Amino acid sequence: MQQQMVVTRRDCPARRVPVGTPVVIPEGEFVNIRQSLGGNYTVTWQGNMLRIDGTDADAIGAEPEKLDFTDDGSGEVQAAQVWSALETIYDPEIPINLVSLGLIYDVAIDQHTGRVAIKMTLTAPGCGMGPVLVGDVEYRVAKVPNVQEVAVDLVFDPPWSREMMSEEAQLEAGLFF
Repeated sequence: MQQQMVVTRRDCPARRVPVGTPVVIPEGEFVNIRQSLGGNYTVTWQGNMLRIDGTDADAIGAEPEKLDFTDDGSGEVQAAQVWSALETIYDPEIPINLVSLGLIYDVAIDQHTGRVAIKMTLTAPGCGMGPVLVGDVEYRVAKVPNVQEVAVDLVFDPPWSREMMSEEAQLEAGLFF
């Protein structure tokens, strides 16, 4: 994607790269779209690099990614929907979703409180995008019906290795031989 200057069409939530701090870009602001990967956008605004979730792409004039989760009326968090949300989150440097990369170690749902606890890792402990990825997980999983809280525990034991990737992800990344 070639860099493109656009004007925000509405207030737009974003996260500062690489620390993940939430910010809101006000409506009517000029932003420079630097990259579009995995359904998310990296932009610069007022000298800051920010990540805009693909579900908010309409704020910058792009087609928003739709996360369509139906509430079954039970009042419970559906584990399949949590996993579906996780599969929509892509590593910003390797355009493969976090589940296929083997970065999600565990998902625990407390149906009484609506809390979803996720244990995940990164491809490398020093990955500068870790806080942004954690923010992506929190943002997307919170869109699942009946989720009241998302808690992400970033762990490095066991350390990630390419063997944790699905075969499809290894093929896509050119690592399967």
